[in-house]
Amino acid sequence: MTHIRIATRRSPLALWQAEHVSSELKRLDPDVTTELVKIVTKGDKILDVPLAQVGGKGLFTKEIDEALLDGRADIAVHSMKDVPTVLPEGTSIRAHPKREDPRDAIATITGGGLDTLPEGAKIGTSSLRRVAQIRAKHPSFEFTSIRGNIQTRLSKLGDEVDAVILAAAGIRRMGMEAQMHDFIDTEELLPAVAQGTLGIQTRDADDLINALVDRLNDPETVLRTRAERAFLATLEGGCQVPIAAYATLHGDSLHLKGLVGSVDGSVVIVREATGSCADAAQIGTDLANEVLDAGARPILEALYAEGHAKI
Repeated sequence: MTHIRIATRRSPLALWQAEHVSSELKRLDPDVTTELVKIVTKGDKILDVPLAQVGGKGLFTKEIDEALLDGRADIAVHSMKDVPTVLPEGTSIRAHPKREDPRDAIATITGGGLDTLPEGAKIGTSSLRRVAQIRAKHPSFEFTSIRGNIQTRLSKLGDEVDAVILAAAGIRRMGMEAQMHDFIDTEELLPAVAQGTLGIQTRDADDLINALVDRLNDPETVLRTRAERAFLATLEGGCQVPIAAYATLHGDSLHLKGLVGSVDGSVVIVREATGSCADAAQIGTDLANEVLDAGARPILEALYAEGHAKI
């Protein structure tokens, strides 16, 4: 019998993700038993301040890292878009199961997409990535930071905001597609790095658990995540910075589209690259340097000077 303690945040979505991984581990090995170690992170406690103003690394992961390191948990399940690119020594993201829908989803007072909203519409989102891209196309829109779980954010629709934008992956995992009015194409709104991807973190020395967790890897998701996170790491960006990237595979080649934008939407720098899947990380690094050379460096330096968190 192998008993695995799974560290997770306490939100309904995080618990769903941890239970999903638990089920997959038991499917792979019927002798596995599991329990959830439910943890409240700093990012979960501070709900009345926009993420970009909270600052700090690992807002949604630090306390989970600690549980893994001090032995309270054996593995941790994360949404990869929340995970810093540098992890505590002795731990690694060991597996990426198959990626869920990477797009953003929107619920609106009009019952349609972004283009159906009136001038001056108020958009609810805590993501500067979304703000930068949407402002560039809809300069009249106003933005309100909303935090909390999916249900809490959707409850603001109509009373406080005219639209709520959320990651489609969470919506689908929670079975709430019927409450959304549009799923926004990645060409219109480039996703956060690794949006829709789960990461399973383990201690490097736990050979027995690592051998089992390794079997959860989806090869395509691993390559796409590797390219996107290399892009993020080179930019030194965190989840509170207007950075986006999206990788797709076409046979043995990988295509990566990356973006850095100013929060006011006045500058949006987009570049694309294609190369061999074997060079996924290098493609991400090279594309990030291209974006920096194209004008992203002063945008990011200004944001970091204002206190927005680096990785």
